[in-house]
Amino acid sequence: MDVILAPVLELLIFVIQLYIYVVIAAVVLSWMTVFNVINTRNRFVYLVGDAIYRLTEPALQRLRAILPNLGGLDLSPVALILLLMLVQGILHSLAVRLVS
Repeated sequence: MDVILAPVLELLIFVIQLYIYVVIAAVVLSWMTVFNVINTRNRFVYLVGDAIYRLTEPALQRLRAILPNLGGLDLSPVALILLLMLVQGILHSLAVRLVS
């Protein structure tokens, strides 16, 4: 069972790391849109932004409901990244225990 479970845990750790990168990309894209660095009327930019929004918004929306409203400051991406890093650490320690 350990032969199967350890690689699955490593795969989950990798997927979580990719999701962290997507959350960071969503934040950067949001900033670039607000400061008019990129034009969302461009079809490619719109498609990328829409895909990132659809990937991140369900998790961020749940965190926004829990976190206090700080006006224009949205801390939900930071909270999500910290939670994902916590889950990553737990999965990593489980994977190490299974291998040893």
